[in-house]
Amino acid sequence: MKKVILAYNPVSGNASFKYKLDLMVEKFQERDCMLLLYRTQKDNSKTFVDFVKSAAAEGIVIAGGDGTLHEIVNIMLREKIDLPIGILASGTSNDFASFLGVDEDLDRYVDAIAAGTTTPVDVGLVAGEYFINVASAGMLTSVAHEVDSKLKNALGKMAYYLRGLGELPKFRALDLRIEADGEVLEEKAFLFVVVNSGVVGSLKNVAVNAKVDDGKLDLLVVKQCNIPDLMSLLAEIISGRSLSNTKNVIYLQAANYVISCDEEVESDLDGERGPKLPLEIETLPGKMRVFYPGMRLLE
Repeated sequence: MKKVILAYNPVSGNASFKYKLDLMVEKFQERDCMLLLYRTQKDNSKTFVDFVKSAAAEGIVIAGGDGTLHEIVNIMLREKIDLPIGILASGTSNDFASFLGVDEDLDRYVDAIAAGTTTPVDVGLVAGEYFINVASAGMLTSVAHEVDSKLKNALGKMAYYLRGLGELPKFRALDLRIEADGEVLEEKAFLFVVVNSGVVGSLKNVAVNAKVDDGKLDLLVVKQCNIPDLMSLLAEIISGRSLSNTKNVIYLQAANYVISCDEEVESDLDGERGPKLPLEIETLPGKMRVFYPGMRLLE
């Protein structure tokens, strides 16, 4: 019988996933798979590694938000745990899972996990820390860290948008120097995001050309502009329109970036606090294997 670890965060999103555990066990048993439950905790490093080593499993399914995925991926890569991962969306924001479309048909996804069907995906590396979906800095990057957990549970993704609107009066531009595969540009900008997929902050089509298996990361820089233009841009983002040809956005692709600023600026990695600028970002092609049933083409 195939053994699969289910690492679940009991408090992600509205904390309801724990009530689905029996359903998950049933679905995997029907496919001749033994589901080994690991409940994430405040510091997972040693306990998770010991659990994985003892389990001798053939894969790890992660149930939680972007932060839970970020933490488990970092533990696995640091400890050289070479197992494919599955992603079950159960947090407030699940950008990478949304891009892959793995939550669109649970039975089909469990079939793929049971069959061992995987695809390689790229991973970003900055200052010794890995990110699977996004690295960012500038306005709004602190929103995910500052939204109250009770508000997130009550309002879900809308809590981030409301908090972001409240930050509008504080917006200020940063003097950024960006080196992308040797090409240098300097720009006064409100923010930048370096993304692996096309879904960021639960918003789709942010980076229309993004592919998780092309050995590159996509960079979007929101240039300094007046408030009406900024509000128009935010409306386009929320509506799901592509930003590739927007006048106040720089959009390019590269494998390596160096992004610096004269002032102290904190970054964000997959919704978690990241290192301060400057950032030296490297793409690691095909670094992770993800269970993937082909619901949505990666091309």
